[in-house]
Amino acid sequence: MHNVVPWVRRGLIEHYFKSVLLRLRTSPYVRAHQLGFDARGPSTGFIRGVVTFADESQLHVRELVETQPVFERVAYAYHYQEASARLIFRYDNTPHFPDLPTHPHHKHAGMEESVIASSAPTLIDVLDEIELLPRWVS
Repeated sequence: MHNVVPWVRRGLIEHYFKSVLLRLRTSPYVRAHQLGFDARGPSTGFIRGVVTFADESQLHVRELVETQPVFERVAYAYHYQEASARLIFRYDNTPHFPDLPTHPHHKHAGMEESVIASSAPTLIDVLDEIELLPRWVS
């Protein structure tokens, strides 16, 4: 997974927000985004909204982040879907699969019922994963 840069570890939520915006701006596949960035203190922030890609697929984002004492996603859901709204994958940490070794972290892969163990990715990790999908190969 993505290594969080040292200034994020120091607790500067605004810097984390800027790193997400920079990643979105430099993506060759992001067409638009409607993300809201809510700083809830110097080390806490909430990101919510939708990223739309060149093929009209969408990433729905909900991420509550603490940057001190360590970088942590307190609550998150990254729901990636086709333009038709068919689920491609979703990462979240809702604690409803207690038997998974990575509980509460998990990934829905292709269908709601198809749940696998997963680490806790960052939003930037998820954007990287989307860009590596075969859908972008011409």
